[in-house]
Amino acid sequence: MGTSQLVDRFGRTIRYVRLSVTDRCDFRCVYCMAEDMEFLPKPQILSLEELARVARSFVDLGTDKIRLTGGEPLVRRDVMELVREIGGMGLRDFTMTTNGNQLPRFADELRAAGLHRVNISLDSLDPQRFSQITRTGRLERVLDGIDAAREAGFPGIKLNTVILKGRNDDEVPELIEFARKKQIDISFIEEMPLGEISEHSRAESFCSSDEVRDIIRQRHELLPAATDTGGPSRYYRMPDSPIRVGFISPHSHNFCDTCNRVRLTVEGRLLLCLGNEHSVDLREVLRNHPTDDTPVRDTIIKAMDLKPERHHFSTDGDVQILRFMNMTGG
Repeated sequence: MGTSQLVDRFGRTIRYVRLSVTDRCDFRCVYCMAEDMEFLPKPQILSLEELARVARSFVDLGTDKIRLTGGEPLVRRDVMELVREIGGMGLRDFTMTTNGNQLPRFADELRAAGLHRVNISLDSLDPQRFSQITRTGRLERVLDGIDAAREAGFPGIKLNTVILKGRNDDEVPELIEFARKKQIDISFIEEMPLGEISEHSRAESFCSSDEVRDIIRQRHELLPAATDTGGPSRYYRMPDSPIRVGFISPHSHNFCDTCNRVRLTVEGRLLLCLGNEHSVDLREVLRNHPTDDTPVRDTIIKAMDLKPERHHFSTDGDVQILRFMNMTGG
């Protein structure tokens, strides 16, 4: 990859884009969306061809990492066409965030299509609790998906766990042991205040990364790791295990100063920040210029001036952003 042409007003180079391929999901996780969701009609969402055009435009501008997100990306019909297309673009890192439910079916095909890594959401190892958090998920199916990804030979597999106080914070030690046993990385994530929810109080459920680290250190020494995947996780290692333990801390230790990423919603909104509404409508540009990507690239370059210095998430339960996480794109 050449030098990136995407630099914002604060000198941060953007080399990482997260593409949402759908707002739909086969789970209804309590921190991600409401139980009864209204999803976007088909004409409002980008086609797979349009998503591929955006991906190619970012690669032409120096992007070397793309992540496919949702909703759940593997519920989008014919999504493998997009995976194969992007898999052939020569990226340094091509990854997907998934709930794992469809991995028993798709893991081998994803690996063959050129996907490098998968991040798999896993918030509980208790079947009943897992069902309560996901509302519709079956733990056994996701565990099978994790094993399918391992058997497919992905060079990178990571678990993502959102920790909610009084809900699953007591499972931190068990989740660490599970990751150690499977020899796969794990990241613990602070809940993000996106979308109005009524299922629980975000202020009461907030569990900081420092609290999770303290729980782990009761059993394992954590040493800062020098490795960097280009994402928001800050990693640690344990002296007796090869896995990394990451912490994504948008509240307590925000990562804005090194932010190197932007997001594209499935509607075609280029979001310059997870915690702000600064955005540009790429769908209009794509559809006004169906055979010419030059206006798309020009719009992306100009959008960098809109990227804010930082977000301002709070931990008091206030919602700064009304869109749900499934609308945002992982």
